[in-house]
Amino acid sequence: MANQYFGTDGIRGTVGIPPITPDFVLRLGHAVGRLLKEQDASPTVLIGKDTRISGYMLESALESGFNSAGVNVVLLGPVPTPAVAYLTRALRASLGVVISASHNPFDDNGIKFFSANGSKLSDGWEAQVEQRLAQDCVWVASDQLGKAQRLNDAAGRYIEFCKSTFPHALSLKGIKLVIDAAHGAAYQVAPRVFHELGAEVISIGCEPDGLNINRDCGATHPQALIDAVIAQHADYGIALDGDADRLQMVDGSGRLFNGDELLYLMARERLNSGLPVPGVVGTLMTNFAVERAFADLGVELVRAKVGDRHVLEALEQRGWQLGGESSGHLLALDRHTTGDGIISALQVLQMVVRENTSLGKALSGLELYPQTMINVRLQGKPDWRSNTVFQQKIRQAEAALGQQGRVLVRPSGTEPVLRVMVEAQDAALAQHWAQELTASLG
Repeated sequence: MANQYFGTDGIRGTVGIPPITPDFVLRLGHAVGRLLKEQDASPTVLIGKDTRISGYMLESALESGFNSAGVNVVLLGPVPTPAVAYLTRALRASLGVVISASHNPFDDNGIKFFSANGSKLSDGWEAQVEQRLAQDCVWVASDQLGKAQRLNDAAGRYIEFCKSTFPHALSLKGIKLVIDAAHGAAYQVAPRVFHELGAEVISIGCEPDGLNINRDCGATHPQALIDAVIAQHADYGIALDGDADRLQMVDGSGRLFNGDELLYLMARERLNSGLPVPGVVGTLMTNFAVERAFADLGVELVRAKVGDRHVLEALEQRGWQLGGESSGHLLALDRHTTGDGIISALQVLQMVVRENTSLGKALSGLELYPQTMINVRLQGKPDWRSNTVFQQKIRQAEAALGQQGRVLVRPSGTEPVLRVMVEAQDAALAQHWAQELTASLG
């Protein structure tokens, strides 16, 4: 049965419209708290957030909900999502909670959870929470209420953790970086990490006002970073999204490198260092050219459903370490339990320093296939799976593309649209078949 509230990455929506309202979020904290109390007599939950103005309201509601169920709360303030995952594990907390809508605009927000091990929780756990939400609240007695305290050095602890993932024998001295934190949760943390490792750092997107998160900046709007790198004559640029679990990079020429390319570089660097890379996990959206490039390295690529949680599940099933999405969610499980934009950037820069090369040189010969994606709104349309005209058109497209491209059709996990994507070595061919497919939907 489909969840009522949980989507592909927690619960997300527009602030003030259910479920992103203070009354629901209080009930959510209470429901999760009751579930925790069944497993632990005295659970403690960490709560972090990004820089959205609504974070204050939702943080208070969550804190009250947990306290009303007898759960203690530690408030971390604005820190990246992966910082919450790390601190949950490091502090032996029962659960980590992040108030963030990631790359969405400021008037959206959301809630996502991390286990005591610092990893995303399962569909089964989410189903249990939804069952509790359908039940009446049961407030604990006054002498059993939870307490709240603030962890003042949360950012500093996370900075040291990020630095520990970069080899001690290497340094970023001599490298000029532009860091774009999207006016989000990493606005203080990210510049310090790279500066303390020796880089010359120029910061943009590091002046949050509660309303400007992800606005024309960060990983989802990389043009600001491209312009700054060129203007500052920097070596590289690093763009994060609002909660800093997503990464895009730019070189000195202004060329943008997406998650598929960065994942390839991370795997290549490990192979060149003599480390085994039995396989990597991508998604249905991973570029076909990257799959072929991995095959040339003798590395198997397995495709998971879109969403970093699905990538993580596939990695854990196989005992592999590297995976990611073209959007920039990258996982290196021997460095962190979840996707981390800062740590992923450090892994790429480690390759640059160790091999004394550049991103462009390391990727010479790898040219991404052009992709055309068209979103089709589904209201009032027949089910695309049973649409015989559409299914016949898919077969025609696949036959025409052969081994030089592919078709991907999938419903969005966050909005009522069908995503139709065609990938081919020829951009005009990809566009042609994407338009043909969407037109056949009527």
